[in-house]
Amino acid sequence: MTITHAPTITHAATGTHTTTGIGTTTIPASDGTPIGPRRRVRGARLDDRFNVVGAAAAGIAVAVLLFGWVTPLSGGVGWALVAFLAFLGFYALLVSFNSDAQEVKDRVMAVLLSSAGVLLFGALVFVVAFTLVRGQEALPHLNFFTQSMELAGPLDGLDMGGIVHAILGTLMQISMALAITIPLGITTALFLNEVGGRFARFVRTISDAMTALPSIVAGLFVYSAIIVLITHQRSGFAAAMAITVMMLPIVIRASDIVLRLVAGNLREAAYALGSTRWATIWYVVLPTARPGLATAVILGTARGIGETSPVLLTSGVTAVTNLNPFAGPMISLPLQVFDFVKSPEPTMIARGFGTAAVLILLVLTLFAIARLIGGSGPGQLSRRRQLRVVAASERDLQRMSARGDLIPGITDTDSRPRPTSSPTDLTTKETSS
Repeated sequence: MTITHAPTITHAATGTHTTTGIGTTTIPASDGTPIGPRRRVRGARLDDRFNVVGAAAAGIAVAVLLFGWVTPLSGGVGWALVAFLAFLGFYALLVSFNSDAQEVKDRVMAVLLSSAGVLLFGALVFVVAFTLVRGQEALPHLNFFTQSMELAGPLDGLDMGGIVHAILGTLMQISMALAITIPLGITTALFLNEVGGRFARFVRTISDAMTALPSIVAGLFVYSAIIVLITHQRSGFAAAMAITVMMLPIVIRASDIVLRLVAGNLREAAYALGSTRWATIWYVVLPTARPGLATAVILGTARGIGETSPVLLTSGVTAVTNLNPFAGPMISLPLQVFDFVKSPEPTMIARGFGTAAVLILLVLTLFAIARLIGGSGPGQLSRRRQLRVVAASERDLQRMSARGDLIPGITDTDSRPRPTSSPTDLTTKETSS
């Protein structure tokens, strides 16, 4: 389709009529025919690769000259820092040969951000790999996962004793903390966003202040409020309450931010259709923010499952398995790591690193489970949910056909293909289901 706003020009030699390109808008036909090769938006050009490789080589050469020949500098960290700074300088110089000042700034900033991401990922990989390597002496033993330390001493080998009591204690404590934190945190975030008011501002201020609360203060609060006044003994329940105090502000803050990102026109559309406030929250707001809420729970769980200071004051240290969270001490994995590594015996230190490796694997497992519960984003249906939506549409079609409510001109025996549901219709149908 062509919309012409320019005059027509007649060629004297051929007698043909053409239209000038000025003011002409051409919309290509959407018949699926490729117009040209697909442009690689994220691809790197040859000169970009040359600039990166050349600047990296020049930076390494400068660092080698400074640390090996010119100056009496030494140290691996200093060498890496000098090489990186020289790399940035040479990269900016090479980019400036073919680009203006603004593009040079953009390229240097992109390199800085990419380097920061690589550095953080490398640090994470180093921590995980170091823990797994140091704990490889204890991890291959089956008794490490099936026995407790009740019959094992500091001088016993790794073929005796284990951390099953710490694993069960961690699972029970974090489960009790999540049972309190998830409904209370998400409900508070919904109150802050959907209700509001002066009290909501006060609650948001308190939750933001609790985010920076030291963990030892939370442990002292629970120790004074629960152990000293009520139970008079350390227990898994008291440790779960201390973990809840640490997790709750994280979940509230993250859920608050996620719920703010839900588009307001979704709420307006639900209200326009006659939906109540709480029906809108349940059927529109929460399904839309579900992946973000799952991420908020992940952040809170990661904060609570690795806490040691509040658990040290509230749960107590024990070498036996205790399945009663309301009576007797119940140790957890972080506290077990602390108890192991403070021993001077090599076998106990190996058990400590093995326990830390199990804790890391447990966090990764909880992360995967939370991602499965969170599911995909709004409008992205899995294969099973798509089949369920199609089946519901077929049932609606049969019901309308039986009542005679079909579109005029289309009967139940009509052999013409019926229009399929669009992705928007599938999403709307899934939400209403």
